[in-house]
Order: sequence, then structure tokens, then C-alpha cells
Amino acid sequence: MPVSRRRAAYGSAVVLATIIAVLTLLPQALPSSASGRIDKVYHFIAFAGLMLPVAALWPKGLVWMIPAALLFGTGIEIIQPFVNRSRELVDFMANGAGIFVGSTFGLIGYRLQIQRMR
Repeated sequence: MPVSRRRAAYGSAVVLATIIAVLTLLPQALPSSASGRIDKVYHFIAFAGLMLPVAALWPKGLVWMIPAALLFGTGIEIIQPFVNRSRELVDFMANGAGIFVGSTFGLIGYRLQIQRMR
């Protein structure tokens, strides 16, 4: 597989991780109870989006990207109370679910690409 696919996978991961970090660590204007469950959906979508391009473009990268994404999500949850946001186990679980689903759909996309090339 060309190096450009690997660079695209990792480049997209860096860009998306930066966006996730900024959005999840900005001080929250509303109390966490006002944001409700939608916050969990945002966490799920963000981490699924983080993993999807890596899985679709460079599946071998998942070996280190999945643990890195889990550590990244954990770090965000640890830092959030210092920026007027809440630390919640459910957010971490939503991150993990997003990592799993994004990786799964990315791998499915990768397999479909391989089949089309045959």
C-alpha cells in the first residue's frame, strides 16, 4: 500500500484529534446537566470519526491507534474538570464505543476497497 495512504490516515488522525481536543477542552458555558445526553453522542461521533480514516486507509495503524485513542480519551476526561467541564465515566464509554464502531466501519470500507480492486 502506498505511503501516501498511511500519511493520509495519520494526518487525518492528527487533525481530528486536535479538533476533538479543542472542542472537548473549551470551557463549557452551560452546566453539564443542561447539555444532557447529547454530549455522549458528540463523544461517540468524534471518536468514531477519529478512527474511521485510519481503519479505512491504513488498518495496520489500528494496532497502536486504538490504545492511543483510548489514552487520549482518558486524558481528556482527566483534564476536563480543570476547564469547567465534568469528568464522566459515561463519556469515556462513549469514546470507546465510537472507537470500536469507527474502526469497524473503516475496516469494512477497507475490505470493500480491496474487493473492488481484484
